[in-house]
Amino acid sequence: MQENPNIKFRIDPKPQTASAGNSEEEHKEKRHTFLTNFSVTPLELEAYLNQYVIGQEQAVSILATKIATHYNRMKMEMLHPDLKPIVGNIKPNIILIGPTGVGKTYIIKLIADYINVPFVKGDATKFSETGYVGGDVEDLVRDLVYQAGGDIHAAERGIIYIDEIDKIASAQNVIGLDVSRSGVQRNLLKIMEETEVDMKVPHDIASQMEAVMEIQRTGKAERKKVNTRNILFVVSGAFSGLEDIVRKRVRGSSIGFGALTEEQIQLEQNWQNLISAQDLIKYGFETEFVGRLPVHVKLRPLNEEDFYKILRSPTSAVILGKKRDFLAYNIQLSFTDGALRKIAQLAVKEGTGARGILSVVEKILLPFEKHLPHRVSEFTVTQQVVENPETELKNMLAQLDINDYTRKIMLDHSIFFKLPPESVERLIEVANMQNQTVKQWLETNLKNYPYGLRLLGVSEFVITPDIIENPQDYLDKKIKESYARQNRNRDMNHENN
Repeated sequence: MQENPNIKFRIDPKPQTASAGNSEEEHKEKRHTFLTNFSVTPLELEAYLNQYVIGQEQAVSILATKIATHYNRMKMEMLHPDLKPIVGNIKPNIILIGPTGVGKTYIIKLIADYINVPFVKGDATKFSETGYVGGDVEDLVRDLVYQAGGDIHAAERGIIYIDEIDKIASAQNVIGLDVSRSGVQRNLLKIMEETEVDMKVPHDIASQMEAVMEIQRTGKAERKKVNTRNILFVVSGAFSGLEDIVRKRVRGSSIGFGALTEEQIQLEQNWQNLISAQDLIKYGFETEFVGRLPVHVKLRPLNEEDFYKILRSPTSAVILGKKRDFLAYNIQLSFTDGALRKIAQLAVKEGTGARGILSVVEKILLPFEKHLPHRVSEFTVTQQVVENPETELKNMLAQLDINDYTRKIMLDHSIFFKLPPESVERLIEVANMQNQTVKQWLETNLKNYPYGLRLLGVSEFVITPDIIENPQDYLDKKIKESYARQNRNRDMNHENN
């Protein structure tokens, strides 16, 4: 695993057992060391995130503050065990609200990497399949231990991220209790508060076999449990339909056309900033569930200018990733500013947020990635490439074929062929009409030219568009003209003598 100079502390990413040297005492020592050395401030974390996240300044500010405070508070409480616990204290669990592709998962993963705590991501829709009778929600905690390399104490300071949380909201058009979804909420509620999760899954054959082997090895079965008191939970979703609930509340008793005041219109346009706990409850979440998510963070939709800034950022994962893809074939890839602008425009039309950027870039560059290896050492993506990738690739490959062909003719026959732009354009058209590549066309139709041009005594030859129309007739005509001229000259010399 490559070292990241921005990461403050380190956890071995590979799961290890106690027999590998990670004893309970060592795990406790690691936990103590981590918290003792933890010194990340909200401003420091915010500054780090702003290097990677575009267009979500308010969300970044809230997340950096609350998460840095959460871990600094853990540190304080560890160093001051005499502090009395606060009755009814609620963790700063977080709910992220925003459309797809705005960076919800990305931000939380960045934070976990920076402060170096275990991180797992789950999908709320997975839990709804088994409903209130399933134990799937506890698997998230077990996965956190796995990500912590088997270190339970490290897992107990980790972050659990649950996406698509809006999918387990009770259906608003269902009469009575939506048992399945409400049951999942209650199951999550248990681990979001303070509870202990058994690492051995009930009724799981593998867990039972592991327990038997442990008894045989040590003579006793150690009961491993994970306390969720300090595990930070972050849930997120797009919350389709929440806007209508908020706007209806903002409108209040105003009815009829033209009844909205200017203030209410302004409020409706910024509805995300007005989301309240009551709106989430009305959306379909139980009161206790919403109560365990006190920090509400709203992420705004990204626009074309945001996409352009993402592409221009020196930390842009999309651009850096594509450069590395081409570098794998020793091709230096670059983008013009016009190309980045056009990619941003196309990404907006995708309608999938920042994910649309990668989709657009892949669609454009995939054919180039296929055909350019071992043919070029550098490639610049221009606005023309973005707008007409198929045409630009054909032209590029044609020019490469021409360069290869003329180079070979020069090396083998010492004849320099030159094709002006208008000739290249016509050559591509003719080759396409004849279902040939440019290379095939050149090798087939100009195969007699090196020999014929030597007969004519030509070492440099310009291939014009009219030659491309019927190259063999043109060469035959020139050779006949040359012979005729030579015969006239010979006759004239004979007469003079």
